[in-house]
Amino acid sequence: ATGSKSARLEKALGASFPETEHFFGLENFGNTCYCNSVLQALYYCKPMRERCLEFSLENANSAEDDLLSCLCDLFRTISSQKRRCGVHAPKRFVGKLRHVNELFNNHMHQDAHEFLNYLLNEAADLLEKRNKKAEENNGGDKSDGGSGSGSGGGG
Repeated sequence: ATGSKSARLEKALGASFPETEHFFGLENFGNTCYCNSVLQALYYCKPMRERCLEFSLENANSAEDDLLSCLCDLFRTISSQKRRCGVHAPKRFVGKLRHVNELFNNHMHQDAHEFLNYLLNEAADLLEKRNKKAEENNGGDKSDGGSGSGSGGGG
């Protein structure tokens, strides 16, 4: 039944919406409405979605499995669907959220605003850590590379 509803919606959308847009609902896992509404709002914020998609591509081979990676992978999964409409189960994201923050590891109602604040702050913290780590790695490479090329040129 859900498939036929999606097909009808997709047909109704027709050419009136950009071909690249995807309209997906998110499955509820016992009072995750607060989470789903925030995720959908962020997904439809085009600059946020585009940056997450870039991040997902840039970090495709990364071993990092944090909330930011889960968020960006969720956006990539939705945007890469062949169908324009449907329902997606954000199991990995919700599982990671419940793992990293005890407040959200239950089936109680939560406040969407509190979740949004948490998610944005957590994403900012994770990006800062990644950038700092990258600078440290690049700084080491640059000094090694710089002294190595200087030594090579002198020898």
